[in-house]
Amino acid sequence: MTQQARELLEATARTLAPRQGANPLVAAIADGTAGRTVIGTLALEQRHIVASDRRSFLHLAARAAPRPHGTSLFTTLAEGEALALERLGALLHGCGLDEVAAGAYEPMAGCQAYPSYVAWLALNGDPADVAIALYANFAAWGDYCATIAGALRTRYGFTDEACGFFDFFALPAPALEDLAVAAAQEGLDGGHVTVPAALRHGRLLQSYEAMFWNTLASQTPERR
Repeated sequence: MTQQARELLEATARTLAPRQGANPLVAAIADGTAGRTVIGTLALEQRHIVASDRRSFLHLAARAAPRPHGTSLFTTLAEGEALALERLGALLHGCGLDEVAAGAYEPMAGCQAYPSYVAWLALNGDPADVAIALYANFAAWGDYCATIAGALRTRYGFTDEACGFFDFFALPAPALEDLAVAAAQEGLDGGHVTVPAALRHGRLLQSYEAMFWNTLASQTPERR
């Protein structure tokens, strides 16, 4: 019966996919015209986002009980955020930033709106609806990370270690996709899924994702 859930996830991802050219900052990084400082600012913002998302996913895992697939999905996502956080150090170092600079950095509201909404979903959204919404958002995020990882090597001279954060999210994750399908099907079977709510959550996540990139773009001059 997982075909029903898979079709719902794929349809939601198509509906919410950002339009072509919707992220000019990633395009600028890809062609090397973005200022190098944007990479450091991105990493500094992600330092706050990843830590927040990890806690949100752990809360969703607890709320999903006694739905084992939902709990497994969000626990796995939380573990992934912990691994990503470990890779941020090399990225920050590659940007010339140390722990003192990272600790002194003040995050921007436009960048932190995304994790704030994820935290809201952790408190208020049904875990099955949140799983569907996140699935759609992760597809776009993974594509952005793949583009950035390639550009950091070819355009900015970053090492493989410094690119590890973006590589991690860019890698295909069929096991995670299967967990999302199982969690969504579990929600459908139990009558927990409200498709309009899942779409609304996903639309807002994509909007806050766009706000993240636009906020970074507004703060960063072009490369000279």
